[in-house]
Amino acid sequence: MCIMQCARARLFIALGYRYFHAVIGICELRVYGVLSAYCGFSINAFNRDREESNKQRKMRNIVKVVNVIHRLIEFVARGIFLLVAYLSGPAEAQPPIKDLTLMHSATALAIKIRNRQLTSEEVVRSYIARIKEIQPILNCVAETRFEDALKEAKQCDELLKSPNGPSAEVLAKEKPFLGVPFTTKDCIAIEKMKHTAGLVARKNCLADKDAESVHLMRLAGAIPIATTNVSELAMWWESINCIYGTSRNPYNTRHIVGGSSGGEGCLLGAAGSPCGIGSDIGGSIRMPSFFNGIFGHKPSKGVVSNHGQYPSADTADQDKLLGIGPMCRFAQDMAPILQVIAGKNADMLKLQSKVDMSKLKIYYMEDDGGQMFVSSVDPEIRDSMRQVLNYFEKAYGVKAKKVNIRKFKKSLALWFACMSTEPDKDFSYELTNRTGRINIFAEYFKWITCQSDHTFVALITATFERLNVSHGSEFQAKLKEQCKELQQEFKDMLGDDGIFLYPTHPTAAPLHHEPIVKPFNFSYTAIINVLGLPATACPLGLNKQGLPIGLQVVGGLYQDHITLAVAEELQRGFGGWVPPAIIE
Repeated sequence: MCIMQCARARLFIALGYRYFHAVIGICELRVYGVLSAYCGFSINAFNRDREESNKQRKMRNIVKVVNVIHRLIEFVARGIFLLVAYLSGPAEAQPPIKDLTLMHSATALAIKIRNRQLTSEEVVRSYIARIKEIQPILNCVAETRFEDALKEAKQCDELLKSPNGPSAEVLAKEKPFLGVPFTTKDCIAIEKMKHTAGLVARKNCLADKDAESVHLMRLAGAIPIATTNVSELAMWWESINCIYGTSRNPYNTRHIVGGSSGGEGCLLGAAGSPCGIGSDIGGSIRMPSFFNGIFGHKPSKGVVSNHGQYPSADTADQDKLLGIGPMCRFAQDMAPILQVIAGKNADMLKLQSKVDMSKLKIYYMEDDGGQMFVSSVDPEIRDSMRQVLNYFEKAYGVKAKKVNIRKFKKSLALWFACMSTEPDKDFSYELTNRTGRINIFAEYFKWITCQSDHTFVALITATFERLNVSHGSEFQAKLKEQCKELQQEFKDMLGDDGIFLYPTHPTAAPLHHEPIVKPFNFSYTAIINVLGLPATACPLGLNKQGLPIGLQVVGGLYQDHITLAVAEELQRGFGGWVPPAIIE
């Protein structure tokens, strides 16, 4: 039975299901057909004629009306969710951070362990204690391996004590993270640990070996201590499932942690891990990083192996969208971790290269140009971007250029086209752990009566996918051609010395379950997956409600070192991670 209260479940089914059908009723077409139409390129409108047709003008007016209706739905729903949050009781405060070991970066911990200023066992015990403090409040951890981690930590310490052991210099090169604990989302396999992806049908599945990224981290000396919570099958931007329940934001427990690497972002934001690994197919590293006030990096396409991740990509297009990358409280940890998990591909990235900020070309957009069903960008997020632009102009004399990427209005349609898969491998098939197909409408009834093993959003996703862009269709081919044009546009614009600043998300972390009325807000991150470019989510402090805000820095293909260097610069200029608890 799904972990959810019946009363609240009825509220969300009424609101969410009606909203979903309102979208369908307004459109009067297949959802993706409309997405393409409002973007200005219906199936029969791919000509280059600049003259606006009556049909296009009519569609433009429809879009304006639909956007007004959507804003009204958001406004009313916000009030309902605020009422639910109020009735649920006050937000819970985080335990104070008393152990200053928790305040060091992963790379600093590695140096201290190598130089025997700290033992690995001390560091691992510090993080075990912190996890035990915050887990009852935040519910961000899926499974732990504390005993095994302590054994491995003691082995690291014995190696360092050995008179015949390698020198600190050798270890820095061969095992740069010796003795440092790390965590990873439940979708990324750790040998002999549960590998559920938040799916009840997989609740007893154990990984038979490490994912490639975990294997490489172990070779570098790092010690996995826990896996973290995700959305069901990693296909929603709130981390909630029917095995582990709902994760809660460390800055305000009434708010979401994001998804699908939400548990990871939450644990890191709460100082429960020095560093972690997430995966990103539509923003699953960057959104949780944004919502939890940490740094997160989606690497250039194809750099980090996706082997050992579940669910795996079904098509070559999906594999290009999907990327595994580092999530950290401190910007300086990202490049060394990426150097490790990229393996043999690390040389493609020039991670050791210095970046001259004064020679950067900076481009930016404050919003997507006005997509349908996507929220407006919060004024505080716009202001934070302007502060970044002013910072670079004053500090380095670099004046940013505002651009208008018109295809960004098509972000959703382009991403969905790349995600399209064969009908026999759709989300309904995945929900059975690839053993058959669920009866969606029977599951809706079971959900209403609190008997379903699936979350409501998973059922919506399965329903929505029936309206998807048909895999292999002419329509999909035309959308994919648009993707190639957009990729070329960015290649020409960024070159090898440009960055593009863009909101990570239009709003700070919503209230729990609120994403159901703004499901397409993930488009701000998803379009960067379509481009296949490196993107780094950077925190820029807290808004007036005390929730993290920030932006994402996008670079040219294989120019990851530039976005990571900019992240470090923004950390120096804006402070980076802000602890959600008092430091004693």
